[in-house]
Amino acid sequence: MTFTLYDYVLSGNCYKIRLFAGLLGVEYKSVAVDFYPGFEHRGETMRALNPAGTLPVMETAEGVLTQSADMLTWMAKNEAGGEAWITDEVAEWMAFADRLTDSIGLARLHAMLDWPVDGPAVLAQSRLDLRELELRLTDRVLLGKTWLVGEGPSIADVACFPYVALSPDAGLEHDGFPAIRSWLHAVRGLKGFVTMPGIHARHDLRTPPPSEQE
Repeated sequence: MTFTLYDYVLSGNCYKIRLFAGLLGVEYKSVAVDFYPGFEHRGETMRALNPAGTLPVMETAEGVLTQSADMLTWMAKNEAGGEAWITDEVAEWMAFADRLTDSIGLARLHAMLDWPVDGPAVLAQSRLDLRELELRLTDRVLLGKTWLVGEGPSIADVACFPYVALSPDAGLEHDGFPAIRSWLHAVRGLKGFVTMPGIHARHDLRTPPPSEQE
């Protein structure tokens, strides 16, 4: 086991770590945390690890990480071949992923758990972020590219995928975003892809032929 992940199954940020571990084929120890309704992440035991009381939390041999971007970077350096994964362009997308957490992530929490945020405001920002992503992905498609950075998937794709894929939980469908839908489809097709509630694996989306239908 290379690290321990303190995890909540419905968290998009926790899912980023599970997804990257799946793509890398990395084994790790998972500790389930009762985020809701137990708010265990705010209890004494978890605050001893992370005083901010947020999830995910990762324990490594070098110490404790409390930001998903830092965890993905650590995994890229230690499990996926090192510094080549960490470029200025990747860092820009990681910052965009943080924006998605603050927009779509909060809109999803508001819709699912009645989280105390300004619902209309976070929904409006979520729509702006999805439109920006659609435009940037369309530019990539015009260049003959599938992924956010370079020729293959990177932690930029891993960081941005969860909350975009989960946006229907907040009532934000992907109709009218063909580039986003193609990109989501490509990520779901990666070897080692793991899913979570609210996100379907690519093979789950196909319509079975008549011979397979009852």
